[in-house]
Amino acid sequence: MAFKIDRDQVAIQKYVSDIIQFEVHSKEIGFVTITGCKLTSDYSYAKIYCSFLGKGDYNKNLEALNKVKGFIRTSLSKKLTIRKTPELIFVLDDSYERANRIEQIIKDIHKD
Repeated sequence: MAFKIDRDQVAIQKYVSDIIQFEVHSKEIGFVTITGCKLTSDYSYAKIYCSFLGKGDYNKNLEALNKVKGFIRTSLSKKLTIRKTPELIFVLDDSYERANRIEQIIKDIHKD
């Protein structure tokens, strides 16, 4: 069962990324990268982790993404082969910024 969920998580991540890139025509979203997907065991919810390129207000980009969430879910349901299309929850993935901050701290420690 775990293998099936993993496979479906990867498929949802790819499909959501393709839908945002090719079908959603909103300038407010900006350049978004879908970095991960986490499905609940009953397929009710899918947390979609995303990061944005540039130095903008990421919360505004995330709000714009949430505005088109219904369209993305509808397009996703047409592409998936599973019976139940999960509710999408977009979450800001800040792991890149945290990794840079940790790397900078390590560099500062080694300077001293």
